[in-house]
Amino acid sequence: MAKESGIGWTTLSVDDSTGTPRAIKNDITNFEMATPRAVQDVTGVDKSAMERLLLLADMSVTLNGVFNDATGMSHDVFKTVPSTNVARTTTLTHSGQTLAGELLFTDYAWTRAADGSLTFQAPGVLADGTVPTWA
Repeated sequence: MAKESGIGWTTLSVDDSTGTPRAIKNDITNFEMATPRAVQDVTGVDKSAMERLLLLADMSVTLNGVFNDATGMSHDVFKTVPSTNVARTTTLTHSGQTLAGELLFTDYAWTRAADGSLTFQAPGVLADGTVPTWA
């Protein structure tokens, strides 16, 4: 594949609290996704530069969107974040490249701006110890 823009995501879905995947990409205006690795500093006093070991893998996502309380859309997915303790399969696909993970969503925050817009932010973090991999 060649260089591409971020336009035209084919899948952005999150399970609701019952485990049903919901395609909510129409409600999402922008998002951040990260797959960082922890590192351990193992630099001995005999070194002139840092020496590190790669440790555990992680995944996080922050979804930002427009409030939509239609059945099966973003509010249906995230309204139970404060009251349930369930991991939710979150799938991001672009140009045939898919990253999926079991995430715990830790907040469902609304913003009502001065111009009247109603938006939300939903951050999620890796839940199950499975290394996130692109397929």
